[in-house]
Amino acid sequence: MKALVTGGTGFLGGALARRLQRLGWEVTALGRNASKIEELKSGGIHARSLDLKNQEAMADACRDQEIVFHCAALPSPWGNFEAFYQANVIGTRNVIRGCERHKVKRLVYVSTPSIYFDYTSRTNVRETDPLPEPVSNYAATKILAEQELDQAFEKGLATIAIRPRALFGPGDTVIFPRLIPRLQSGRLPILGDAENVVDLTYIDNVVDALLLCAESPDSTLGKKYNISNGEPIKIWKLVERICTELNLPQPKRKISFRTAYAAASVLEMLYTLIPTHPEPPLTRISVSMMANSTTLDITAAKQELGYQPKVSVDEGFDKFMQWWKKANQGREKP
Repeated sequence: MKALVTGGTGFLGGALARRLQRLGWEVTALGRNASKIEELKSGGIHARSLDLKNQEAMADACRDQEIVFHCAALPSPWGNFEAFYQANVIGTRNVIRGCERHKVKRLVYVSTPSIYFDYTSRTNVRETDPLPEPVSNYAATKILAEQELDQAFEKGLATIAIRPRALFGPGDTVIFPRLIPRLQSGRLPILGDAENVVDLTYIDNVVDALLLCAESPDSTLGKKYNISNGEPIKIWKLVERICTELNLPQPKRKISFRTAYAAASVLEMLYTLIPTHPEPPLTRISVSMMANSTTLDITAAKQELGYQPKVSVDEGFDKFMQWWKKANQGREKP
């Protein structure tokens, strides 16, 4: 099989490209990180730099491909709407047009459960539940990208999408790598009552889901599927475990959700006044993620795709910590 992977220099796209290559697929990975492109090449994967906003280049990349996995996105909770729109909507539109032009058999799209988020606790969220107003430019543009996908499906393109929740594992650059420096600084308070539960998803399980999407029955086409490990955990218990593993002080000071949310609102307003609009040290989204519960119902993925998480959160956490310690060996705490 011949497959194209966008976002091939990212956490998920890179993991997918390497898995496909091990399975004997002929893989082309697209990305913009030069060092990661060289890493993929050294592993025998055809990889090259490409800007998804370049319609003709993107269309040409789809030539002779059987499956396209669209993993690329701009996934930050903070930033300029136009940047998100160009990356997440225009980029997706160009991928779709390339698939249509070159008769790609199937487009597998990576969306996000961020579109479910509304600053409150939401548990067992289903794909069919009504969507709230998006709380970030990222969520807003991913909704628009899903609409582009829906329109393409209606016109005859075989599409399928997943909404994977909170990816982690060796190579993670987002969740734990953002949390650990805060713990090392000793300045992270406990937000809320510390009883909130969240879903995480180990990276290999998400790759499994993408492979299932590539060969799923026609009855799954046009649909979106929640993906997680299916084992909600208390996030602050996990924080305690990180601190124990890395010999860091445990957070003790508690701040109520209401107080932290109000402080984040003020910081967002102040940082918006700065010409470069940097991300504040505390945002309403980050406060809500650490203080509220967020879990997904993955029944549809299990029943219709045959998805079963193979790597547990405990096992995945151990694998991440082994990688993190090795990758950061000898580095001093900030």
